[in-house]
Amino acid sequence: MDFHDLIETAGSFVDLAGVAAIVAGAVVASAVAVRGLLGRRARVYELYRQQLGRAILLGLELLVAADIIRTVAVTPTFESLGVLAVIVLIRTFLSYSLQLEVTGRFPWQRQPAPVQAPDPPL
Repeated sequence: MDFHDLIETAGSFVDLAGVAAIVAGAVVASAVAVRGLLGRRARVYELYRQQLGRAILLGLELLVAADIIRTVAVTPTFESLGVLAVIVLIRTFLSYSLQLEVTGRFPWQRQPAPVQAPDPPL
């Protein structure tokens, strides 16, 4: 097995991990949502979307990593780097969109500070 085959195999494993993360996350999120519906819990839809979004984000990150492994590690050409740039750009846009959808803020924004109740008057 030469270097090129080793890199392709590593990229395939990372691709598989990305797809597995999305599928496993979808299955777990669906199971939790069904359980919540049967228990008549509130906010099942919002929680389902958040869990599913997190699984997709993780899967997208792994798929981008696999593309980088395959493109940069073997023999980078201007054409392959251009294709990689477009793929990373699209997946990054999707990641930011999902992050905004799941958390309500962009990754670089700080989480709002918790609101504290005022001290009672003495």
